[in-house]
Amino acid sequence: MAQRFLVTGGAGFVGSHLVAALVDRGGDVTVLDNLRTGHRAAVPAGATLVVADLADAGPIDSLLGDGAWDAVFHFASLSQVGESMRMPMRYLLDNAANGIRLIDACVRHGVGRFVLSSTAALFNLDSAEPIPEDAPIDPQSAYGDSKWMLERALRWAGQVHGLRFACLRYFNAAGSDPAGRLGEDHRPESHLIPLVIDAALGRRPALDVYGDDYPTEDGTCIRDYVHVSDLASAHLLALEALDRGAVIWNLGNGTGHSVRQVIASVEHVSGLKVPYQVVARRAGDASVLVASSTRAQQAGWQPAHGDLDDIVATAFAWRKAHPNGYGD
Repeated sequence: MAQRFLVTGGAGFVGSHLVAALVDRGGDVTVLDNLRTGHRAAVPAGATLVVADLADAGPIDSLLGDGAWDAVFHFASLSQVGESMRMPMRYLLDNAANGIRLIDACVRHGVGRFVLSSTAALFNLDSAEPIPEDAPIDPQSAYGDSKWMLERALRWAGQVHGLRFACLRYFNAAGSDPAGRLGEDHRPESHLIPLVIDAALGRRPALDVYGDDYPTEDGTCIRDYVHVSDLASAHLLALEALDRGAVIWNLGNGTGHSVRQVIASVEHVSGLKVPYQVVARRAGDASVLVASSTRAQQAGWQPAHGDLDDIVATAFAWRKAHPNGYGD
């Protein structure tokens, strides 16, 4: 009998790639999404879509009460750091309060395993050294704090109720499904790689590079980019690892790339020139943010798309084939 999974936010960028991986493995997958930022067309064939909001307890209780579930994967959340600093209460309500209600519902309905899409925004470090899981937690945004609240709620659910949980802290999700089925379609787009690609394709004005005087080799910020399909494989591995106890992993490639290196990669992959201009720094941008993914690697996780050109190539193929994203 197929394993049964609920994926909240499964119509979004990372969530849809995880749903595809579960379906590919023969899972019986239900996606719960309010489609506020997700896309109906992003839900892979073979999965069932339930359009509902986590703030509405009725549909959640009805869904979780409809038989046994092997696990819940929780992606549904607002995710813009800057926006969270303008509307902190919205983020604390949507992400933390609604997420805690979901955890409570899972406990009440006997769900045994829970995998949380968390974030590197838990950390407040600016270091050339890769960030380990035991680095100090010090969120500098309402978004980061909302995820930290969920991680703490899961600890209590595990300690008191025996819920087995995983907290997977992403750095910079990027790329697209190598088979071309799924891609990145945020509105508005805020991630660097698709913004650089759109500038190369002439779909947006010249890219703004926020500062070129950081203490890095080329003066621009360095970030750790991890392919979205590799994130999906990490979720599957984390689910298996829950049999051995709670999982708290950082997920990145462990190698950082600067803004200028991303621009160079897009130019190399596409054969196009990227128009850009250097503007003033943004407040709060760290010079370097790179993940130490030692725990995940010790559990057997090996990113299949660790090369930056590989990540960019899959992203470029998707955006070139889908100029209007899922609107195509």
